[in-house]
Amino acid sequence: MNNWFKRNGQHLMVIVLFFGITFLYFNPLFFGKTLGQNDVTRAQSTTTEINHYREKGETILWTNQIHGGMPAFQIWAPYPNNITTWVVKGINYSFPQPVGTVLVLLLGSYFLFCVLKLNPWLSAAGAIAFTFSSYNIILFGAGHANQVAAISFFAPVIAGILLIFRGKYIYGAAVTALFLALEIRANHIQMTYYLFLAILILVGMECYHAVKSKQTKAFFKAAGFAFVAGLLALAVNTSSLWSTYEYSAETIRGHANLTQKVAKTSTGLSRAYAYQWSQGVEECITFLIPNAFGGSSRGNSVEHTNVVKTLTEIGADASQADYLSKSLMPFYWGEKPFTEGSFYFGAVICFLFVLGLFIVKNHIKWWLLSVVVLTMLLSFGKNMPLVSDLFFYYAPFYNKFRAVESILAVAGLCFPILAVLAVNELFINKDKKELFKQTKLAFYLTFGLSLLIVILPTLFLSFKSSDHEAVVAQFTETLKMDQATGNAIGNAFVADRKAAAQSDAMRSCLFILIAFAGIWAFLKDKLNFNMLSIAFLFLILVDLWGVDKRYLNKDTFMAKQDTEKPQFREVDRFIDQDKDPDFKVIDLTQSIMNDATTPYFHKSIGGYSAVRLKRFDEVIETHFNKTINLNILGMMNTKYLISTDPNSPKLIAQLNPDVCGHAWFVNKIQYVPNADLEMAAIGTFKPKETVVIDQQYKSLVKEQQLSAATPSGTIKLSSYFPDRMVYESSSTQANIAVFSEIYYNKGWKMFIDKVEQPYFRANYLLRAAHIPAGTHQIEFVFYPASYYTGEIISLIASIVLIMGLLAAAYFGYKDRKTA
Repeated sequence: MNNWFKRNGQHLMVIVLFFGITFLYFNPLFFGKTLGQNDVTRAQSTTTEINHYREKGETILWTNQIHGGMPAFQIWAPYPNNITTWVVKGINYSFPQPVGTVLVLLLGSYFLFCVLKLNPWLSAAGAIAFTFSSYNIILFGAGHANQVAAISFFAPVIAGILLIFRGKYIYGAAVTALFLALEIRANHIQMTYYLFLAILILVGMECYHAVKSKQTKAFFKAAGFAFVAGLLALAVNTSSLWSTYEYSAETIRGHANLTQKVAKTSTGLSRAYAYQWSQGVEECITFLIPNAFGGSSRGNSVEHTNVVKTLTEIGADASQADYLSKSLMPFYWGEKPFTEGSFYFGAVICFLFVLGLFIVKNHIKWWLLSVVVLTMLLSFGKNMPLVSDLFFYYAPFYNKFRAVESILAVAGLCFPILAVLAVNELFINKDKKELFKQTKLAFYLTFGLSLLIVILPTLFLSFKSSDHEAVVAQFTETLKMDQATGNAIGNAFVADRKAAAQSDAMRSCLFILIAFAGIWAFLKDKLNFNMLSIAFLFLILVDLWGVDKRYLNKDTFMAKQDTEKPQFREVDRFIDQDKDPDFKVIDLTQSIMNDATTPYFHKSIGGYSAVRLKRFDEVIETHFNKTINLNILGMMNTKYLISTDPNSPKLIAQLNPDVCGHAWFVNKIQYVPNADLEMAAIGTFKPKETVVIDQQYKSLVKEQQLSAATPSGTIKLSSYFPDRMVYESSSTQANIAVFSEIYYNKGWKMFIDKVEQPYFRANYLLRAAHIPAGTHQIEFVFYPASYYTGEIISLIASIVLIMGLLAAAYFGYKDRKTA
């Protein structure tokens, strides 16, 4: 036991240090507070119905809470047969969120650096650099839990692959399978896709060196183990991946149904939407100088000295000047619509990264450089589209993702890897004279660039956005100012941006100078390597901590009861008196695609989802762009319309006179040959009288059984459960029934008197079916094979994974015992 502690004492100290750092940064979470996360708050409205049934111990895979109804796969689904579900639950229940994810980031990357055979303190420095990279902290603050969880597994996945290619086949394959399964389970396919690109380059590099050294047999063996590990990780996540793949084809990331105005790529997102958040080419200077482009759009972390002074001079009092300085113009001046903050990797890390390019001999350097260059080029999106467009139009699945700047999360790992490898090279390379020469070159480049921003900031940066003049003209007109005053305020913003960049550039100069001094002391034998590693650990921590606190600080934490939730309004109380279990509401004062309030209390046409159904999206874009189509709202059973009282600022709820109810009979059929004509038809039709049906479903209508007379009989909803809708029908003749529920044929089945019967799509996005004469019970049941069959496969694969982990542990123990 004493020998075990002796061998692992430093590792234990590092782990204690990680817990200590995490506790200090996130300590309010340990005392009952929570993060006031914007996107989490918005997501709560999406999960209202799901959580309602979860509290009763029931799982639903479909929710009618937003956008008229959609599968719940990308909102929440349990996946209990996936072993990684229980690993994630264990992490989440052990620590207040997002502390568990922070510890995974720290420990997972520490494991990678140990696999790279770095000493514990240097490995810890690298882990801190990756974890506290500003992008990760910004994601925590914004509530992008799945995204940062996926990023947290980057490092151990790469560690597993490196172990495989070093000949530790079983151990490496087990590690790869486990952490890749966890990576996929994080359910942020975009981040996993970006990681896959990095791994593909790594394997390509290994192949090149295997061919060069004539060791192709070992390479193919390693590649085989890596491939099997990857397949196992995929199999463990079968239920989630299959459901996501099946569903994605029907979402805004899938194919276009309309042929008019279709972009060059008719599948995936539109280019403009995908490239909306593109990293500016010049903005990469923020890797080194965080506020070079103003940091956050809100500019809360900087002084608006010149703006406040200018506003005060024109007569604003102190409170007005402070408010206007934060609202007239965003402090961020790049080309993104807005941003929570910049990508800051750390001045020390950037200096060491450049040094690594000069001195690291390991061929892994070329992999890291290749990944950094590729991720930067892809992050530029519309700002340098040559490479991005190649991927967008030709790389499989790439056009399914938006916010291309987020690929820099991969670069955020590559920078610390090469940086700490550079420090390690100082130890293993005995040519101190050459090392110092290269260190000075890296110092001149990084320190020199920072110093230039201090002395001549406008040499590289303009501190004006491309729409600067338009924004100035807008607030000048709004505030009834003369042009000279408006320009003076605009110039004051430029001056404050410049001052913030200069201040941060000076800050970077200081950190680079200290890092350089540390290397000088080591090369002059005034500091041993352990002390140098520990010094870099704390220097990197202080550097990143100071910038991170701009984005996630004590003001970000709040008491749980104070977290921002939609207020239950008088109009909501009025609607809530209606005990009908299934009707929709639309708030005309909110954006349909961004309404986070209405779905919190009611089943809604509005809401927010990046994976909403394509057909719903097309209907809204076509028929709700300029006016509100009451007929379409009516056929979706939108019973209440919230609007502003014309005689007061109060909100009122009005009954929709054209609401059709849960289901209704109709015999007047209008057939259309394609989606474009179907879309046009529903713009002007009367849904209670006519049903619009695509000709592909004509065989299911059974027209010979329909009467030309007005439909007779009744059909009503008798039981509501999101995954099971039961109707009772009674009619003396066969009819076509239209149901006010969203059509989705990847799991919904219809039964008439317990016998499965076909149904079809009608009115572009609803369900319809031929209902025979007589009294019948009609059930719609949501039972997607992708989920339920996928869960069986996930269970089998999870058992295999557990067996693989046990085998790896056994062989590892056996090898250590015989060593």
